[in-house]
Amino acid sequence: MNMKTFRITTPDEALRPALQNKIDNLNKPKGSMGRLEELALQIGLIQHTLSPELRHPCHLLFGADHGIEREGVSISPREITWQQMINFSHGGGGVNMFCRQHGFDLFLIDMGVDYDLHSYPGIIDCKVARGTRNFLHEAAMTEEETDRCIETGARMVTECHERGCNVVSIGEMGIGNTSPSSIWMHLLTGTPLEMCVGAGAGLDNAGIRHKYEVLQNAVQHFRAHHPDLQDADVCSTQYATEMLRWFGGFEMTAAIGAMLRAAELGMVILVDGFIMTACMLMASRLYPAIRHYAVFCHEGDEAGHRRMLAALHARGLLQIGLRLGEGTGALCAYPLLQSAVRMLNEMNNFENAHITKYF
Repeated sequence: MNMKTFRITTPDEALRPALQNKIDNLNKPKGSMGRLEELALQIGLIQHTLSPELRHPCHLLFGADHGIEREGVSISPREITWQQMINFSHGGGGVNMFCRQHGFDLFLIDMGVDYDLHSYPGIIDCKVARGTRNFLHEAAMTEEETDRCIETGARMVTECHERGCNVVSIGEMGIGNTSPSSIWMHLLTGTPLEMCVGAGAGLDNAGIRHKYEVLQNAVQHFRAHHPDLQDADVCSTQYATEMLRWFGGFEMTAAIGAMLRAAELGMVILVDGFIMTACMLMASRLYPAIRHYAVFCHEGDEAGHRRMLAALHARGLLQIGLRLGEGTGALCAYPLLQSAVRMLNEMNNFENAHITKYF
């Protein structure tokens, strides 16, 4: 596989003491702004400045269908993917509302929806195929398809960056995509599969059990086809790359390409719920330094999400029961980043305010 190579570096730590000092000397009790102080420090380090700013935020929503959906792993029918993509193009989705509210440019990208969407204004045609193959029986993607998705995601971020964007959020639309996310979590973290499989869009207990059995069989089939890949190799790039190709969706793989390119460009990456966290988990196995650029925006209700965040040494900013997808959790959390940046740039310090520093 000739996967695109990225140059992702850890942010320079030299500015950390000065940033922390500036945060600690704002006219407030030390630490009293909680997670906002953590965000301000992270964004300052990413941008390597004491006065960070958030410019021209963009939201990329990648859509595609999954072959594994044919196995009845989702309560939602396949046609919901294309119907929602059309709905988004008309401005009627949750993602549209939140993009309007928070001033994000929205890009709708068809990576592999099982429907002809090229005539709908506002949908960018990057279709690889009309859905992936069924990974219960074979690899979801070819090597060429995987590379193409990575490159498309990266290209979309480059276009945003050229518009002046330095903060990007990423969402997805693809019925059945909690299934590959659950498998990635299981294989990359060693978490038992049953603790990774949840209700998705609303499966009942019997549906969850069926989904688990399908995914268990798929994992066994993957292992049978890759006897050279052992659990000891779980952190290797080869293991992660093959797992990406075997189970991934076109939209998920494009999202990973977008994340990697955003980190390469020094942008803040807003990570949504279970599916996008799984994509960031995969991206971090390929390029560990990407973790420094990620802001994990919420903890969803999907089983295993908190465990996956813990594996990434992360906590979600919001816990408000979201499970819509589309990147809506990331968009809802964006005002917290704005507040963190404003705190750093606009709040007075003890000396200038003539307030006694009491700690």
